Amino acid sequence: MSTEVKIEAAMVKKLRDETDAPMMDCKNALVEAAGDYGKAKQILREKGQAAAAKRAGRSTSEGLALVVANGDSTKAAGIVVECETDFVARNEDFKALVQTLADGILSETDANPGETKALSGDTVVSGKSLSQHAADAVAKIRENIKIANAAVAKAGDGQKIAVYNHTNTGKIATFVVYSGNDAEAAAQIAVHTAWGKPNFLKKDEVPQDVIQKEIEIETQRAVNDGKPAEIASKIAQGRVNKEYFQKEVLLEQPFYTDQGTKTGEYAKQHGLEIFGYAVFAVGANSDEE
Repeated sequence: MSTEVKIEAAMVKKLRDETDAPMMDCKNALVEAAGDYGKAKQILREKGQAAAAKRAGRSTSEGLALVVANGDSTKAAGIVVECETDFVARNEDFKALVQTLADGILSETDANPGETKALSGDTVVSGKSLSQHAADAVAKIRENIKIANAAVAKAGDGQKIAVYNHTNTGKIATFVVYSGNDAEAAAQIAVHTAWGKPNFLKKDEVPQDVIQKEIEIETQRAVNDGKPAEIASKIAQGRVNKEYFQKEVLLEQPFYTDQGTKTGEYAKQHGLEIFGYAVFAVGANSDEE
């Protein structure tokens, strides 16, 4: 005849505090493990991984993006954690997870001076990999949750980092790496970066094959409008310079508060030089976008 193992409430609470799993799941794991605490933790981890795998195919169109910086603005960390519903994105536990991961990346990872380094799911912060944090959150929250983007940046010599978090939605955050003394103007460029969502910092960073493809598209557009081939080619060049670069290149974009001034001109007016930027946005890597 089997003897039922008595599970102490204090042990259940301890397991919940360490794993963030629901109280009943913790109790059931301890029962299954016959009171073996280490084995119960492993059971919860395996069930969390199974739950994450089961939900992995579900769309994650909601979530939060967050950028944090150190006290002297020489280092920053950014993360995007996606989930299925806005209800979960507004949940305090989910918000706390995003904050914990961003703070952990800032304090526990590093980059070379002048580098923005993308981080993989294997990156360990707060004692666990980013992927494991997500899997544990799935087990607790019962939605598909994934780390969509994570990075750490360190300013180069004489540089600083300005950050911006869109507090209304929480779905986009940015930082810009700059030199100069006007921190407020740099912060405004970080705001603009969230608004403009550029793909390149400056024109000479746009690959030639991308430019050529845009010229071909615009040439055909002009030909379709009835323009002769030679004129169509010139029109295409002008459109790429005026439309494509102003849409895709940060320093060429019209500044969000003054459409008559390019962002690069705004920076110069305030004694700033922009060396880099990053955008962290929910849904940025989604096939649905």
